[in-house]
Amino acid sequence: MDLKNNPVTKYLIEAKIELKKVAWPTRQETINYTLIVVGVSLGIALFLGAADFGLSAGIQALLARK
Repeated sequence: MDLKNNPVTKYLIEAKIELKKVAWPTRQETINYTLIVVGVSLGIALFLGAADFGLSAGIQALLARK
């Protein structure tokens, strides 16, 4: 079997060609995007934690009345 006709070799060659077409972000863009993702994740975590705490306290207060 010819090496160029090998499906794995063909896939790797085509993948390399496609990766050359990718517009990779700069280092600064990557840092900025990472900080945005971390910030949004922390914000959502704080919001969900506060909501969980508030709802738990509310349910406990309702159950304690009975």
